[in-house]
Amino acid sequence: MTRILVTGAGGFVGRAVLTALVPRGLVLRAALRNPPRSPLPAGIEIVELPDLASDFGWKPLLNGVDLLIHLAAIADSTAASPALHDRVNRWATERLARAAARSGISRFVFISSIRAQSGPSADHALTERDAPEPSDGYGRSKLAAEAAVRAAGVPFSILRPVPLYGPGVKGNFALLLRAAQSRWPFPLKDFVNRRSLLGIDNLVSAMEFVLSAPAAVSETYIVADPGTPPRLADVIAILREAQGRRPMIFPLPQYYLEKPMRFLRPDLWERIGGNLRADPAKLLAAGWQPLHDTRNGLIALIQGAETAAASRSRSTIPPSTPTPKT
Repeated sequence: MTRILVTGAGGFVGRAVLTALVPRGLVLRAALRNPPRSPLPAGIEIVELPDLASDFGWKPLLNGVDLLIHLAAIADSTAASPALHDRVNRWATERLARAAARSGISRFVFISSIRAQSGPSADHALTERDAPEPSDGYGRSKLAAEAAVRAAGVPFSILRPVPLYGPGVKGNFALLLRAAQSRWPFPLKDFVNRRSLLGIDNLVSAMEFVLSAPAAVSETYIVADPGTPPRLADVIAILREAQGRRPMIFPLPQYYLEKPMRFLRPDLWERIGGNLRADPAKLLAAGWQPLHDTRNGLIALIQGAETAAASRSRSTIPPSTPTPKT
């Protein structure tokens, strides 16, 4: 029976991958640093993942493994020094890829990032043909890790996902989701820039595709929701309309926000005011079938959250006690 090792299995993406793979009848080995905050799906072998910055042997984790999905990394570009990003994201990946080649792993799926290819914004729709131009330590470490995987001699597929959304997401999209759930109006109508997004279920389906597709061996793919990327105002409007609310988006000349933000937080401004369009045409042409576009993915996110909240509410209501007869 096929055994898959998933590193970084306790994170947002790792949990989604395990949940999707459990029904496939595979033997799953989840490698994570700390005990999971909530139980993982039943039937999964849990192993401890050592500190990726330390010098340890990968062989015990790879014993009996046929396929490998490598998610473990430092993802926050501001949380660590460039040297630590390089050691964890590049050096540990290089050692894992070499160990996987020696162990006869039949497919190494490496989850890189669109930041290996670009900074927080780009003036054109990104494709795999563009020369990579990462702008920070995180992106450079991911690009170097890609090169290490290619050189290791293991059959590989590399995915470069754009920013993710889905149940339990953290980071910038979590802030955006909370903003959409507030009752504040937003001066975003004049923002015409577009930024690609990726539903977590679409990323998982892309991983499942490259795990088994012969044509995906030795290939690198951008992963993004299909269709035209939304504007920031579109995202707020979709999220609010899915809640049955008005968008409450009003116009304001962009320069009123651009000047102070470029002075105080230029990187944040690039994330808000810049374009980051990524074209998944290569992966689609290879045969990947995404589950939804961004609009439908965002609507499903809100509907799923409302259903889960209603279920939790029902589970906390104590059963009614019959009134005793007198």
